[in-house]
Amino acid sequence: MALKQSLSQKLEQRLSPQQIQLMKLLQVPTMELDARIKQEIEENPALEEGKEEVEDDFSNEQDTEYDDNNNDDNDFDINDYLSDDEPSYKTKTSNKGKDDDETSVPLSSGSSFQERLKEQLHLRNLSDDDYMIAETLIGNLDDAGYLERDLEAIVDDLAFSQNIMTTEEELEKLLEVIQDLDPAGVGARDLQECLLLQINRRQNGDITRYTAKKILEDHFEEFTKKHYKKILKKLEINDDDLKAAIDEIIRLNPKPGGSLKSSSKSLEQVTPDFIITEQDGKLELALHGRNAPDLKVSRSYEKMLRNISEGAKLSKSDKEAVTFVKQKLDSAKWFIDAIKQRQNTLYSTMHAIMNYQYQYFLTGDETELKPMILKDIAEIVNLDISTISRVANSKYVQTPYGVKLLKYFFSESLSTDSGEEVSTREVKSILSDAVNNENKRKPLTDEKLAQLLKDKGYNIARRTVAKYREQLNIPVARLRKEL
Repeated sequence: MALKQSLSQKLEQRLSPQQIQLMKLLQVPTMELDARIKQEIEENPALEEGKEEVEDDFSNEQDTEYDDNNNDDNDFDINDYLSDDEPSYKTKTSNKGKDDDETSVPLSSGSSFQERLKEQLHLRNLSDDDYMIAETLIGNLDDAGYLERDLEAIVDDLAFSQNIMTTEEELEKLLEVIQDLDPAGVGARDLQECLLLQINRRQNGDITRYTAKKILEDHFEEFTKKHYKKILKKLEINDDDLKAAIDEIIRLNPKPGGSLKSSSKSLEQVTPDFIITEQDGKLELALHGRNAPDLKVSRSYEKMLRNISEGAKLSKSDKEAVTFVKQKLDSAKWFIDAIKQRQNTLYSTMHAIMNYQYQYFLTGDETELKPMILKDIAEIVNLDISTISRVANSKYVQTPYGVKLLKYFFSESLSTDSGEEVSTREVKSILSDAVNNENKRKPLTDEKLAQLLKDKGYNIARRTVAKYREQLNIPVARLRKEL
């Protein structure tokens, strides 16, 4: 990490302040660009939103060069800032035009996770102090509904922040009140307690649910490590009894707070930065319309500069005013050009990615994904690798096969026995399919997965298979075993 920070600092030392701002603009995703533009308009009255029509094809737009030299305040041509024509400083849209149907992100209309619990708390018969303590406990729950802080620390917090003197025993009693709220499992200190809170509410005399409770109470470690033979022996039950009890356990929710939180929020949609469509076997690329805002230099500011400059002799205050207005106009022009350069860089980078992975975008077949690293695209578009990294970070593309993160298309390569270069993503896809189709009573070990890949022509070591499996969040074979 220290090395990365050092390299980043060295890069910024080589760039002008305007270039640094441009690099930061490249990192801004589509949904945040609106806010960034509004901020600039609020800070610079010489910049305005405009709706001039655009005729030029965006894809042919060339990068703009900037002059970062600061001239003396009095050393400038007034005609550079005045024009009788309409301002030409405006962005160009993508080759598909500005989107008519803008993707909106619905806002949450429900109450928060903690608020829902507090609403239930109001129905309990508690003293004022107990209610405040219980509210503090709820405020310390994480998003999954767990209380990960020690009660002793919360006792100290209450004493210092609210002047409430209490004990861990009193907190324990109020925590039991919270654990009795819905959904079952909230307020637990760990996974075992969370699952026990839920299974206890389900006890109705059924032997299977009682067995599930005993497994969670007395054999939780064996259960998590899937040492089923030990559980069978200790509880003196058969395979069918154990399977039924485990089925009961896996129906429980390990993150009860998360389910309550998600139920109170509207589903947020991802706004793609790019859109790829297929027409008659050919791919077409467009920037999302929000990446092509209409901006212009304020006419009133230009007129202000003209009026001041037309004076016979400029006073000191007039010169200061001219300098101020000039700075605002310069800033507005630079920002508009920076937005245009952002468009150019986004478009050219995505266009290179689309062409590099053309067969995938046509077919949607993951095996068609070619090995591709940042350097490959940087060389195509003749930009720095750090610039490509900023474009790829947190950006999405809408394809005929779903919305994907740009990072999805980057992967290292490895060679098959035949010498063919393939993407590591292709290997991971084969691993994932193999695990999904394995016999869960006898799941494939890393050694067997490595042999399976070798049989398909991918000569990969067992430790590499283990690395890819972990990257796919696939547990080891023992933890994938089912009865």
